Amino acid sequence: MTKETFLHEKHVELGAKMVDFAGWHMPVQYTSIMEEHKTVRENVGLFDVSHMGEVFVSGKDSMEFLNSIVPQDISKLVYEKAVYCQLPNKNGGLIDDLIIYKLGITEYLVICNASRIDEDLNWMIRNEKDFDVKINNCSNNYSLLAVQGPKAIDLMNKLGYDGNQDSFTIKLGTVAGIKMLVSRTGYTGEDGFELMVENVHAEKLWDAILREGQEFGIKPIGLGARDTLRLEAALHLYGNDLDENTTPIEAGLSWSVPKDKTADYNGKSIILSQAANGVDKKLIAIVMKDRNIARHGYDVYFNGEKVGIVTSGAPSPTLNVNIALAYVKNVKDICVGCNVQVMIREKLHDAEVVKKPFVKKHNIVKV
Repeated sequence: MTKETFLHEKHVELGAKMVDFAGWHMPVQYTSIMEEHKTVRENVGLFDVSHMGEVFVSGKDSMEFLNSIVPQDISKLVYEKAVYCQLPNKNGGLIDDLIIYKLGITEYLVICNASRIDEDLNWMIRNEKDFDVKINNCSNNYSLLAVQGPKAIDLMNKLGYDGNQDSFTIKLGTVAGIKMLVSRTGYTGEDGFELMVENVHAEKLWDAILREGQEFGIKPIGLGARDTLRLEAALHLYGNDLDENTTPIEAGLSWSVPKDKTADYNGKSIILSQAANGVDKKLIAIVMKDRNIARHGYDVYFNGEKVGIVTSGAPSPTLNVNIALAYVKNVKDICVGCNVQVMIREKLHDAEVVKKPFVKKHNIVKV
């Protein structure tokens, strides 16, 4: 049965085009993807991302437990800070990618992808072993709203929240008179905040943000623009750019895998071996040289040889070109500035390999 967020009726009232996504009935767009995309890049947009999972991990061994299941060194995570990481299987392939927040001495919040909540929980429980830890799935208790764009900070201040916090931090605060957890994170490449609020307050918060955001040009934003925004920023999408057969090293996420972490974790030997010795495939960014779109699953060729496959592709509203991410053979000749081809409707179309991300990101803020 398809699930609905607590804001479902709000989306319908606003005339959103609704689609099934990861088992949820979600808005893909309200007006147009192009308009919504530009709103976030230039002003501020509001997303309902309540389909994401929220899992609290607590107990005496909570740090040690999390340290045993992710490559990041959770022992170095300090209070109110967040870290991006992955949840690898025994072979180093990715069950999911996560954000972990430290809420207290022995309490953490784990944000999961909507389509992977059950898999993540199952894996956590299987790895619980002798750890003194409590794993509490609260995904059905909270709504998650994202306020994203260069004017997000101005809107948050107007809503009564002091947004004077670094990126990748989380604080307990009050927004529009409602208490909630507020993190300075997002999935757009822009500055912004994610608001985790009890479901009973979700509609009131949604209305307040849209009302107070009018002077900043706010619009509600659907999943369509969320995808083009994250793709321009070269942010991975689980199920497209990440899966259980892809390691963080192959995905270009070596920066998120500490080499000096002493604690063991699933797939550690394979992941560190790849970091030291290289991998057979790599994730590249390409820009099409014509108006064709390189979509998920399309084959990539180099010098007449099939070398890989497109994982994510879409038009870039910011650049007015068609862009894509693709996994290809890890050979030095396939590099930034070279040409590859994408098979589209049984014909090869030229594309150029470019540096990631496609557009400059503005999501790192220090105060």
